[in-house]
Amino acid sequence: MTITFQPPLLSRPADLGATLFRQGYAVVGASHVAGLCGVSLDTMRTWCEGWNDLPPDNYLKDGGRYRRRRHSCFVTEAHGITQVPHRPHWQPVAYNALHGGMQRHFAPMDSGLTSQPAWQQLLVWLGRVADDLKGTRTWYVEAHQFRIDTTDGIGRPTPEGAHRDGVDLVAVFMVAREGVKGGETRVFEAQGPNGQRFTLSEPWSLLLLDDERVIHESTPIQPLAHEGYRDTLVVTLRAGGFQGTA
Repeated sequence: MTITFQPPLLSRPADLGATLFRQGYAVVGASHVAGLCGVSLDTMRTWCEGWNDLPPDNYLKDGGRYRRRRHSCFVTEAHGITQVPHRPHWQPVAYNALHGGMQRHFAPMDSGLTSQPAWQQLLVWLGRVADDLKGTRTWYVEAHQFRIDTTDGIGRPTPEGAHRDGVDLVAVFMVAREGVKGGETRVFEAQGPNGQRFTLSEPWSLLLLDDERVIHESTPIQPLAHEGYRDTLVVTLRAGGFQGTA
């Protein structure tokens, strides 16, 4: 297996679709994210406060206390975005050997965020990215706010290990990193020998993944001094329905 160790090579906006199609993933700098989705960085920065009010994830099978999260679901179509009634998150064991096969009921995202036109615009843009990659579809969208902290001395962004999510497109926004080391992102070809390893650090930079073609994980975080944390927004888009329903 060939794994390269280097900072992420940022995709130019004009080349984003071609890069994602060619290698199965793309990394976009924060200013380009803002330009592509039409939501200003100042607006996205105002969302960060919401990560300070995430309830604990009570489903961690390793007994950890290091993860907090909220979760909400949407459907994006040609005419726009609809938030669907709150529902549990479910994944098959084939994609999540640790936490798959059970309905996980997380608190919903705050309506003060999800009702904002800017939030809906962000999801509409991700729908267009998925359209360009997979063809125009109705997209079933799950959004997850995560905080991984070092309460236990170590925090695991992906306790299930290297995995796919069973969707069509995964978008991982780096929201904040405070007082931690580690948390490297690793992306591997699902059907090949190659991979890349890098660390996302710029607030509101973005990793896009063609979930059918690549496997991904993030390494554990440790505190640099006192407790620290790593905040992300993970948005998945799937055609045909939410997992567990189609």
